[in-house]
Amino acid sequence: MDTITAVIGWIFFGLVAGALARLLVPGRQAIGLGSTIALGIAGSFAGGFVHYLIRGGDALQPSGMLMSIAGAIVVLLIALSMGSRQRI
Repeated sequence: MDTITAVIGWIFFGLVAGALARLLVPGRQAIGLGSTIALGIAGSFAGGFVHYLIRGGDALQPSGMLMSIAGAIVVLLIALSMGSRQRI
């Protein structure tokens, strides 16, 4: 039961972080709900990596909400700059 709870928590956390990142990046992003969740989860690990670079610890770790949103913004801007505006 703990695994199901963790997966649901990651999905919810990814959705919130990804949605907030999409709101903070100007313009329209043509991505769906699943991609928004993946964006938030990827942003969490990107934020965790930045935290690792600054303070040390584990290189592959999730981060808190603020670093997750910041990481999701960076991931979204990189994806948009690579010309993947049709579908992320």
